[in-house]
Amino acid sequence: MKFDLSIVAQHFPEFTPDQIAKFETYASAIAEWNEKINLISRSDVENLPKRHILHSLAIAKTMAFKPDTTVIDVGTGGGFPGVPLAIAFPETRFLLVDSIGKKIKVVQDCIERLGLENAVAIQCRVEEVDRQVDFIVARAVTQLPKFMKWIRKKVKRSCFNDLPNGVLYLKGGELSEELSSIKETPEPYPIRNYFDYDEFDQKYVIHVPVKR
Repeated sequence: MKFDLSIVAQHFPEFTPDQIAKFETYASAIAEWNEKINLISRSDVENLPKRHILHSLAIAKTMAFKPDTTVIDVGTGGGFPGVPLAIAFPETRFLLVDSIGKKIKVVQDCIERLGLENAVAIQCRVEEVDRQVDFIVARAVTQLPKFMKWIRKKVKRSCFNDLPNGVLYLKGGELSEELSSIKETPEPYPIRNYFDYDEFDQKYVIHVPVKR
């Protein structure tokens, strides 16, 4: 199945033709794998460029990772948001983790097909990762208070990006109670400000600067 990724090129004119080609390859790979493994809703496959790839890239609109930034994508599933971000930021290093082996197999295949030298996918829980990084990204894995307990000790104290080190979390809906339940001061960035489509109404990139 072939996909038109012009929607990505439209919102990211700085991307090279090679990067856009990688997004096209990635979308086709996910559609192919989705016939065997339930990665996204099968009725939603045709909307993959907007609802999954562009959605992931809302993090890139919130902050551009500087070279040598390190990132963990928690509960990556089919590689969202880690693979789109790895394509967008070839000088940033990504570790994509998921506890489900068959999903990691998909992500490893996608990384190989795309020739991404800055991304590695492993089967594990984030609590088992024995390293610290600059940022943790995820897409609605669980409630944020629970998520923060998993990852606080994984974030480096020293930072050099435009936002303080911490979490960049994709989530939607009414979030006030959830955000008030963590000790940090989160900042929600409405995705509709970046991509003016109905699909992104009440969806956010939430930046949480990590305190320990």
